[in-house]
Amino acid sequence: MLKSIDPMLNADVLGALRAMGHGDDLVICDTNFPADAVARETVLGALLRIDNVTAARAAKAILSVMPLDSFVDTAALRMEVVDNPTEIPSVQAEVQEEIDAAEGRLWPMGSVERFAFYDMARKAYCVIQTGERRFYGCFVFKKGVIAPESE
Repeated sequence: MLKSIDPMLNADVLGALRAMGHGDDLVICDTNFPADAVARETVLGALLRIDNVTAARAAKAILSVMPLDSFVDTAALRMEVVDNPTEIPSVQAEVQEEIDAAEGRLWPMGSVERFAFYDMARKAYCVIQTGERRFYGCFVFKKGVIAPESE
């Protein structure tokens, strides 16, 4: 355990979050996502895990240490529901709440069609698979910056 570090963040995840740079993408996915195969094509090249938690709980842990990119329109994306792209399943609403809480304001998510999401995930820095069993628990977060302390 580390003081002030969410215990969901294991050493492998913390290492990846630290190594990522501004503008790098991180994928949080559910248990149904082809995570291992997709992760092999990412920058990191290996699957990371935050097991036995929901996507929202994993997002909360990640966003406790990683800022979202404020220089782009959509620094958080969700996988669209097939044949109903405007539907927001409960898993996505819960992650939206964690994003808003972490950023201290409303921070709307964008959406990506399922197969376009897979393509985007292959180009990401890393993939983190959760224990989320509900469908469409898949998200992309773009890493932002931490501003210098004011003088």
